[in-house]
Amino acid sequence: MGVTRVNHAVLYVRDAGRSAEFYERALGLEVAHRPAPQAVFMRAPGSANDHDLGLFGIGEAAAATNAGRDGVGMYHLAWEVDTLAELVATRNRLAEAGALVGQSDHGASKSLYARDPDGLEFEVMWQVPTDLLTDGDGSVTQPLELGRELARYGADTAARRH
Repeated sequence: MGVTRVNHAVLYVRDAGRSAEFYERALGLEVAHRPAPQAVFMRAPGSANDHDLGLFGIGEAAAATNAGRDGVGMYHLAWEVDTLAELVATRNRLAEAGALVGQSDHGASKSLYARDPDGLEFEVMWQVPTDLLTDGDGSVTQPLELGRELARYGADTAARRH
């Protein structure tokens, strides 16, 4: 039997409570349960999962990750939104939190990049519906112009689902 999808992610962070507050404010995740003082399990609104994100606090003395600089490790997680309107709202929340670090148009997807309080990078993206893709929407990376994408696809067009 093959893997069909990612069910959840678990991150080591310095302070689980601080990170939970960030992910709640920035992405709208909700606390599902707190099994221990430095463990928080969160889920996306409407998710049927027990949790979509687990956070384990390991203390303020923890070193920053060196993944991608001089060590292996995960680059980022990608969260999906259903509409461009939600991507715009998320961009505004991330910018207000000082967490937004990049925006890219990948042709078939439109992406925001941000960092959490511990510097862990994540992506929030919207996927162009298959029936709206053109030959020019191949694998590219260029600056994201959300105003142009809103004019092209509309604010409430549902994202592609796998």
